[in-house]
Amino acid sequence: MDGTGKGIIACMSDDMNGAGSGSGGFGGFGGKKLERKLSDRWLAGVCAGLADYSGIDVSLIRVIFAVLTLFGGVGAIAYVIAWALVPEEGEKVSVAEKFMNKGAG
Repeated sequence: MDGTGKGIIACMSDDMNGAGSGSGGFGGFGGKKLERKLSDRWLAGVCAGLADYSGIDVSLIRVIFAVLTLFGGVGAIAYVIAWALVPEEGEKVSVAEKFMNKGAG
């Protein structure tokens, strides 16, 4: 806990989504939130979410993940980590937060 009554994963998610940071921070692209998209998704919506958040074409994001996966598997590892830490569109918590909260309760 960090003194706010929230766990570390919740604080990380808030930081990524810009909660509590007036200047933006990681979630500060014009008030956009980094979240896995329900539309235009192939697997878990990570690439579509990153594309929407950054303004980069989703095809380019997918190619980057594919190339990184072919050269050492870093793309697949990054994708799984993003799937776990980035909340799905319309959700307030990520998969990792749900798992941590289930274990704590």
